[in-house]
Amino acid sequence: MAKPAYATSSLVLGYALCSSLLAIINKYAITKFSYPGLLTALQYLTSVVGVWSLGKLGFLYHEPFNFQIAKKYAPAALVFYLAIFTNTHLLKHANVDTFIVFRSLTPLLVALADTTFRKQPCPSKLTFLSLVIILGGAVGYVMTDSGFTLTAYSWAVAYLITITTEMVYIKHMVTNLGLSTWGFVIYNNLLSLLMAPVFGWFELDAFVAVSLSCVFGVLISFFGFAARKAVSATAFTVTGVVNKFLTVAINVMIWDKHANAFGLVCLLFTLAGGILYQQSVKSKGSTPAHREAVANKGRGDDDEAEFDPEKQSLVSSPKDSDA
Repeated sequence: MAKPAYATSSLVLGYALCSSLLAIINKYAITKFSYPGLLTALQYLTSVVGVWSLGKLGFLYHEPFNFQIAKKYAPAALVFYLAIFTNTHLLKHANVDTFIVFRSLTPLLVALADTTFRKQPCPSKLTFLSLVIILGGAVGYVMTDSGFTLTAYSWAVAYLITITTEMVYIKHMVTNLGLSTWGFVIYNNLLSLLMAPVFGWFELDAFVAVSLSCVFGVLISFFGFAARKAVSATAFTVTGVVNKFLTVAINVMIWDKHANAFGLVCLLFTLAGGILYQQSVKSKGSTPAHREAVANKGRGDDDEAEFDPEKQSLVSSPKDSDA
């Protein structure tokens, strides 16, 4: 049964807010605490301990740990870990604007990968145009980036590859593995924690920065997996781009480590493409649920079904009676 529209909107909004703030919080944490590997390990640990504790107290439900499920999910956790690992190193070596631009390139790549590997319908012309606009804004920004370094852009390319893979592969796992949202949170963070190196210590200001990063790490885990269930991989990716308007605003206000005026215009152009994408998929018959339904039916579903655009769900088609 499909979620009500307001429930889906709330989950996507929660993810967007956490994603936009976490980019700033992680950058702040890394400036105070120069151990990206330990920072991510602490985020994973906070999520695992927090979800496990709340589950024991009866505030939420998650599936008990099962080795066979963990074995199936392990490749997705590895891709997730690599995406976060390259993310934190990119933030360490580059400014937030550079991170946002490369993050903004992912919707086009995810849309192509979604069509190629998950057999989803091709994007509409308007949707594809919006993704190209995102790409154009990103290229314009890169041409004006005075802080260009080979190290920073090497991490940026590595991040672009891993985050694109993560978006498509984890959407596949969320669709097919059958865990609850909190179940995905604990499996994902526990398996990632086992891969993460732990070392070093920190002072009070670093403790505050890292603590904020860990709290938002828990929040984005929940809202991220809930939103992945509710929308398509490309829509989820674009949401992660559009929310960066707030990230840009905060970044400009609190730091001088950002692009020049023309670079910011290109960055806003990139984000505007994300908004155009959101509008393009709201047209009748192009919602994520409808595209998933069409793709599933094309793969040979036996039962006839039709999509009810008012309810955003599948309803059985009436069969002709023999009588």
